[in-house]
Amino acid sequence: MTPQMRRRGLVALVAAAACAAAVWAFLPQPVAADLAVLGRGALDVTVSEEGRTRVRDIYTVSAPIGGTLRRAPREAGDRVVAGETVVAVIEPAAPAFLDARARREAEAAVEAASAMVDLAQAQLREATVALAKARSDFARAEQLRQSGDISASRYDEARTALATAEARVESAEATLAVRQQELQIAQARLVGPHAATPGDPDPASCCLLLRAPIDGEVLTVMHRSEQVVAAGTPLLELGDVRRIEVVVEMLSSDAARVRPGFPAIIDGWGGAMALPATVRRVEPAGFTKVSALGIEEQRVLVVLDLVGPPEDRPGLGHGYRVMAHVTLERVQDALLLPLGALFRRGDAWAVYVVDGSGRARERRVDIGARTGREAVVLSGLEAGERVILHPGDRVADGTAIAERNPQTGG
Repeated sequence: MTPQMRRRGLVALVAAAACAAAVWAFLPQPVAADLAVLGRGALDVTVSEEGRTRVRDIYTVSAPIGGTLRRAPREAGDRVVAGETVVAVIEPAAPAFLDARARREAEAAVEAASAMVDLAQAQLREATVALAKARSDFARAEQLRQSGDISASRYDEARTALATAEARVESAEATLAVRQQELQIAQARLVGPHAATPGDPDPASCCLLLRAPIDGEVLTVMHRSEQVVAAGTPLLELGDVRRIEVVVEMLSSDAARVRPGFPAIIDGWGGAMALPATVRRVEPAGFTKVSALGIEEQRVLVVLDLVGPPEDRPGLGHGYRVMAHVTLERVQDALLLPLGALFRRGDAWAVYVVDGSGRARERRVDIGARTGREAVVLSGLEAGERVILHPGDRVADGTAIAERNPQTGG
């Protein structure tokens, strides 16, 4: 072969290689995508919302009278025993100061009451003297009656006079007692705050002791320092932290599907184990709440009861934040499709299925119950088929697909 022929052959090979490279470059390349294999399983349709724990029965201890509340003898978390543990000490309010006119009026009332006492004492002495004379006359009439020197009418008059004198003495004594009490009332009006004895070392001798109405713990102390309180002022809250319930503020559209007895799971409370619960009550009235984004929402309170014993939730107390997951529906042996594979095509749902040749094929599907991650396929797919997750705009019907390796991120 001549050198000229060799050169021509080399040029022909280079040209063929260039043409092959150009053809290969313009051929459509497979699109890398994440794939999921469909399988069957159970699907739980749940509603998840943030909730708060609370003691089921909270007892608020209030001041039955107005007065000075002594410094709180109990701290939040202290155990209390019904009828024994003193939870608050109230000293009755001291009398108010009197102005000049009120004091003079009170002093005049004391003097008048004292004069009435003197009058009542004089009336008692007069009645006592009259009683002594009546007794003497009756004794003389008794002697004359025995000797027959007095008539029956005169004897009856002496006996009646004696009974009348005794009644007058009793009346005078009662009048004296009344006047003495009136004097004490008048004197009491002069008592000022200087007569009180604050700081009595023995609270039981001067104060009202409030005892715990239940066995439990102190949840909240409203007033820790000594201060003056009015009757009816809340002082502290008591409750049994072993009886905990969960209150969830649920959207009204979700609460309408919840029924008492539905199962639930409580997590996010700080413990390693999720807590089982059941729905006890769905309140019939909703309320408006503004979300963090400024959107008005209708919320409904749903109350859950924790099922397990208190030992399963150590450290969980009143007013703690938790996450509640209420199960609305459980579908058994369902064909499950990842929600990321679905997209809308008109009014229907569709997915891309990878066929045996590695190409994407669009397929319409009907779905039933779904969660935030999966949906139940009613028709259109079979178990074992591969679907594309989160298909992009490069994926179309007939596009060659290369499965992305999640380890390399390719």
